[in-house]
Amino acid sequence: MKRVYLDHNATTPLHSEARAAMIAAMDYCGNPSSVHAEGRAAKAIVERARGQIAAAIGADGADIVFTSGSTEGASLALAGRNLHGAPVEHDAVRAWIKEDLAVSAAGAVEVLSPEASTLQLANSETGVVQELPQGLAVSDVTQAFGKLPFAFNWLGVQMALISAHKLGGPKGVGALVMPRGTDLLAQIRGGGQEMGRRSRTENVIGIAGFGAAAEAAARQLADGTWERVQMLRDLMEESLVAGAPELICEGKGGKRLPNTSCFAVPGWKGETQVMQMDLAGFAISAGSACSSGKVRASAVLTAMGFDEETAQGAVRVSLGPTTTKEDVLRFADAWLQKHKKHRARVA
Repeated sequence: MKRVYLDHNATTPLHSEARAAMIAAMDYCGNPSSVHAEGRAAKAIVERARGQIAAAIGADGADIVFTSGSTEGASLALAGRNLHGAPVEHDAVRAWIKEDLAVSAAGAVEVLSPEASTLQLANSETGVVQELPQGLAVSDVTQAFGKLPFAFNWLGVQMALISAHKLGGPKGVGALVMPRGTDLLAQIRGGGQEMGRRSRTENVIGIAGFGAAAEAAARQLADGTWERVQMLRDLMEESLVAGAPELICEGKGGKRLPNTSCFAVPGWKGETQVMQMDLAGFAISAGSACSSGKVRASAVLTAMGFDEETAQGAVRVSLGPTTTKEDVLRFADAWLQKHKKHRARVA
């Protein structure tokens, strides 16, 4: 029986459009900083992708600075600023902030000084979507880009972090989005690429894939793909709760990403569930991929007020455009079988 991939928030399968754009870019040998014809051709690929991403994220007139991903983007945007933030942020952001913002039981974060704070648009573990205050210094919109309708130009944030591999692009490329002319202290210096903000020879192949993936993701957002995914997510949760009434769905009842379900059975460790489901042919996770393998309670769920036993018993199932009704029903059936055995062991 075929495996079922339900870990799209960790990384997504490559869009066919992104693959085609990357293969085509491999035929261009020029350095984008060179002034000869070959260099100009490579530069054109980079600028086309920049335009595709700006259009997809609603950032006309903004600067798109390419990075190696949201982690590097976070360091570029946050280093030395000591901004306020919350423990529900991704670890890449938490590494640079003061974790002093309050988090409600529903996962909502209260921001008192937007111009001195950072706040994610959507949480990678629970899917909880935040209301961003106008004037916010930095927002990690990595998980929301391509899944939720929004435009950078009306979010009212000073900078936004995005990453290609969360929306069908390649791993190892991302961008920092900001109003044109924003001052930024470069962390990688040298050749002055990316308007002097991020020196290095551009990853032309990866950037080409990012641009094509962003364009494809925008089409999916417009054609109702994510409404269908949300229906499948809700069907899966209904099936799970019907067979396991003690199941706790974190973030349910509020606004969530359409593809994300985070749920827990207190006393049944998330890592154990992940391994059991992997052996059964399903890829899920016990939280953010960047935190996987660390045997500890989820900082996100702890911040929301869940006790350690519940936080350690949580798993995340994240669907994608290729997920089918058969996939989610098969998963629910397989998970409930493992749950039945767990209850028998602890009875």
